[in-house]
Amino acid sequence: MPRIFVYGTLKRGGSNHSCLEGQRFAGEAGTEPSFRLYDLGGYPGMVPAPENGLSIEGELWEIDSSCLARLDDLEDTAAGLYSRVAIRLLPPHDSREAETYVYRRSVAGRPDLGTRFSV
Repeated sequence: MPRIFVYGTLKRGGSNHSCLEGQRFAGEAGTEPSFRLYDLGGYPGMVPAPENGLSIEGELWEIDSSCLARLDDLEDTAAGLYSRVAIRLLPPHDSREAETYVYRRSVAGRPDLGTRFSV
């Protein structure tokens, strides 16, 4: 079963959390410190930042393939708005692969959110 790390509106209490209905919450999690999180106007975008990255706080979910397809549609991966990529998480979730959505457009001028997006 795929594992997906969510850090924004898909988290519990977020406006898009219903997309994870019926899936299994695996716990709160953090990425390795290699990302930055930006405010894109009501939702966040996480981008790779190997030089000055932070550990982004979020949630880990075990999802089925139909949910994964819904999330790909929501994140508009076909148009290149976000890409689904494999990432490394901090313990205790570091023993198995997880994926997340990284933002692929410019974040120039966007506010940096630090380590978390509040829903």
